[in-house]
Amino acid sequence: MKKYMLGIYQPDGVVPPPEFLEPVMAKLEVWHDELREAGAWVFSGGLTPASSATVLRHRDGENLVTDGPFAEGKEHLGGFTIISVSDLDAAMDWGGRLAEILAPLSIEVWPMEHGSCASPDDRPAE
Repeated sequence: MKKYMLGIYQPDGVVPPPEFLEPVMAKLEVWHDELREAGAWVFSGGLTPASSATVLRHRDGENLVTDGPFAEGKEHLGGFTIISVSDLDAAMDWGGRLAEILAPLSIEVWPMEHGSCASPDDRPAE
């Protein structure tokens, strides 16, 4: 099995009102339940606003701290789900269903590293 990150990008600014979010979140919970039942769910998490991020850079023997996101933009990564599926087509299927639920938000499907920095269970057989 291969792992993929489904990244959810959302616009910066005001959060939609509860009457908009509640039906979306109900559909999202059904999607998560189906993902778990299929044995594909690994982890999900929502992120706080991009303005709450802190950037660390190591330079000249010390860590430099900067408030705010690394990249300025009109959208930010608002949440993600890690899935374990057979291939990119399966990941695209789950990502497409997520995009339908969260339209008009963008969903990015990212293959995850399976090399030496992967967990022991995910490393390729030698």
